[in-house]
Formats: sequence, C-alpha cells, structure tokens
Amino acid sequence: MNAKKILVTGADGFIGSHLTELLISQGHDVRALCYYNSFGQFGWLDQCAPNIKKQFEPILGDIRDPVLVRNAVKGCDVVLHLAALIGIPYSYVAPNSYIDTNISGTLNVLQAVRDYDVGRMVHTSTSEVYGTAQFVPITEEHPLVGQSPYSASKIGADQLAISYYRSFQTPVTIMRPFNTYGPRQSARAVIPTIISQILDNDGPIRLGSLTPTRDFNFVKDIARGFIEMGLSSKAAGDVINFSSNFEISIKQLIETIKTITGKEVEIIADNDRIRPKDSEVERLWGCNKKAEEIIGWKPEYSGLAGFQKGIEETIEWFSDPQNQKTYKSDHYNI
Repeated sequence: MNAKKILVTGADGFIGSHLTELLISQGHDVRALCYYNSFGQFGWLDQCAPNIKKQFEPILGDIRDPVLVRNAVKGCDVVLHLAALIGIPYSYVAPNSYIDTNISGTLNVLQAVRDYDVGRMVHTSTSEVYGTAQFVPITEEHPLVGQSPYSASKIGADQLAISYYRSFQTPVTIMRPFNTYGPRQSARAVIPTIISQILDNDGPIRLGSLTPTRDFNFVKDIARGFIEMGLSSKAAGDVINFSSNFEISIKQLIETIKTITGKEVEIIADNDRIRPKDSEVERLWGCNKKAEEIIGWKPEYSGLAGFQKGIEETIEWFSDPQNQKTYKSDHYNI
C-alpha cells in the first residue's frame, strides 16, 4: 500500500487520535488538525507513544476558519474529516455552535478539497441522523430524522457533502459510524459515564434512560474503517454505514460492565440526563452489509463476545489512575 499525505481534522479527539496513530503505524504522512488552544496542547495526541508524537505534523486551528482550512488541506492526497461538535445535550443549549462547526466547517473543508483537487475525502456522519429506527437493521436507505439540533446539523453537513459530489464531482464519501466506544472517549457518552462512576466510587451511579438500544462499535474497528474508506477508489458520492450489526440496551450494557468489574451498583435516574421525550433516539441497530460489499470492512469486535472484549479493553484503560484522573465522575458532562 503506497503511503499517502493524509489530513485528519479533529485529530486531537477520541476517534481522531486512534486514527492518527493507526495511520502512522501504517507508514502514512499525517497532518493532524487539532482545535486551537493557548496551551499548545494536541488533545489526546499528547498521550500517544513518544515515537508517534514525533511523526505527525500538528496544526492548531478551527475548521470554522476557511483560510486556515485551505492551508491545512493544501498538498494532501486524502482528507479524513472528523472535526465536529458531537455532544447531544450541549446542542440543546448552544445550537448555533453546531451550525457553525458542523455545517459551515464542513463547507470549508469541502471547498478546499474541491479547489486543491484532493483525490479523496471522507466525511464523518453519525447514526443519530436516522432518529429512532423505523426498521431494523437500519440500512443507508432509512429516512433521515433530526431529533436533536446535533443530528439536524449532521444531516445538513451530510447533504452538503453529497451536493458537492453531485454538483462538482468532489470525491467525497459519507462514512456513517454507529455508536463508537473505547479508550479516551469523553464522559459525555454513556459507556465512559458508567465506567468512570463505577471505578471512582462505591455509591450509586446516575444515568438517564435505560431502555434505548444502541449498536456499539469499538474504536479500533472504526479507525480501520476510516483508513479503508479513505484509500478506496470506490463509493464516491455514496453513504456507507459502519456498524457491528449488534443491538444492546443501556440496561444490558450496565449488566455487562458490572460482570466485568465484579461490582454491584445502584442506579439512580437523573432527570438532567434524560433527553426530551421526542428527542430521545430509542433504537439504533445498523446494517453493515454495504461496507463489507464495497470495501471488505467487517468489525473484528463483533457480536456479544466482541462487545465484551471491547468493554474489557476500555475498562482496563479507565482503570489506570493516570487516565481516570482526567474524568470528573461526579459531574454531568454535557
């Protein structure tokens, strides 16, 4: 496989940092766009192994700035666009931020890719754009339903990306991962919320609704999917689900974590953590047939056994005191 010059936007984040590490391990030349901060920090990339830290080109910036984005894209063979605002509860209180980042920011990346004739762009979508499943497993033909400002902003960004392919033949593919989990994930997500609370104290843990189901995917599988999609010559202008094709409820998830940690826990319903009734996505279960057919991607952490293996690796990471201290388990992170 020939090495490529690859830009990863959102490289400092949960999935982006794992993706950057994997790209470097495969010999690619990586330019990592990280969110600007005055501390000169590169997010989770600061926690990488020393040999990884020296092998990527960091750029501190913001995808809302078109000039900076153009400079970041220039000279790249592939753009993997992950930068986004993703917290659903925060989208209730700051919706305009989601339009600026997720739609306008994506426009900046698309336009730069078009202007510099980049060979491939992968735009990150989300299973949240489907809303509560109207049929399962959810295929790419499922209707799009914006049940939160976040999901609405991602629908807008997805459609913008598709429009650039149809209008200008920009070689962009929409990669639509279902719920990703693993080491480094923010406590705004349910799995880190549960694990961090269980490991940090012996008291009850606070959660929202326990009845929704999700299709969870280990971050290593999703990072591999990004690379396979970015290096493929197929599926430009298309939308592809990346899912485990395995459904589990939040209640069952808690039981799995309890079994692995060996801890009995009391659950307290926290109204602040419950989404508005018509905003909660009650069921997600994705079909991954298209990803397998087009690029040969299949999850290695599949089914109940694969999910348990991924949870074990996640708990092991969270159990390290150095990692655990970065989380505030007594605080609701929106």
